[in-house]
Amino acid sequence: MDAILLLKALILGIVEGLTEFLPISSTGHLILVGDLLDFNDDKGKLFEIVIQSGAILAVCWEYRERLWTVARGLGHDAGARRFVANLIVAFLPAAMLGLLFAKAIKTHLFHPVPVALAFIVGGVLILWAERRQHAIRIQEVDEMDWRDALKIGLAQSLALIPGTSRSGATIIGGLFFGLSRRAATEFSFFLAIPTLIAATLYDLYKHRDLLQADDLGMFAVGFVASFISAFLAVKGLLRFISRHDFSVFAWYRIVFGVVVLATAYSGVVNWAAV
Repeated sequence: MDAILLLKALILGIVEGLTEFLPISSTGHLILVGDLLDFNDDKGKLFEIVIQSGAILAVCWEYRERLWTVARGLGHDAGARRFVANLIVAFLPAAMLGLLFAKAIKTHLFHPVPVALAFIVGGVLILWAERRQHAIRIQEVDEMDWRDALKIGLAQSLALIPGTSRSGATIIGGLFFGLSRRAATEFSFFLAIPTLIAATLYDLYKHRDLLQADDLGMFAVGFVASFISAFLAVKGLLRFISRHDFSVFAWYRIVFGVVVLATAYSGVVNWAAV
């Protein structure tokens, strides 16, 4: 296996894991880093799909006891059934809109400049959400009903725009709709499980012709890197929000987006897709 290719796999796996559950857009980072590494062809896109499963596994492992309790309680526990129903309701808007518009979005928006603009706009929205009066109605995920789940699911649909951030859309949407920071963050983690599993399986099926046994080493490196970095990011984010708000992520998004735009238009970085 080519050592350079394995290094690219390691870097992209780390990027995926660190950014998937933070409100800074994993898709946007993968597009930009993939451009810099010259790993944005069809094989690179397939690789990005595969390593998402490492990030999904990290969340499942972190919340394994909660997920197991829910699974055991589906037959007799109304709270467990409500939890699953909320995830289904929140999952459906993005799933339906994704099926309708995914091709158009990938054709027109999966490029560095639109991604950079989405970074900046998302950062401004996070600052707005943090500076407005935050009236908390829901302290814990278990207090949510289907209406709360639907509103967050609609917010998640905005993440179909690359650079917006799935976790950012759901977390900030949760803040706007009256969830505490912890409830919004944890529901974003839980909602990632069906959302990312469905997206991964769908994209793998569409690109199944590109799967080759020779690429197993590359996929393994990216998967493991994604799992470890995502696990650390999830635990770190939960600790962070117990003492801080999300403003630091907003400023990161704005600065990062401005740097990408500046380098693109000045010619300092030759973004392949610009």
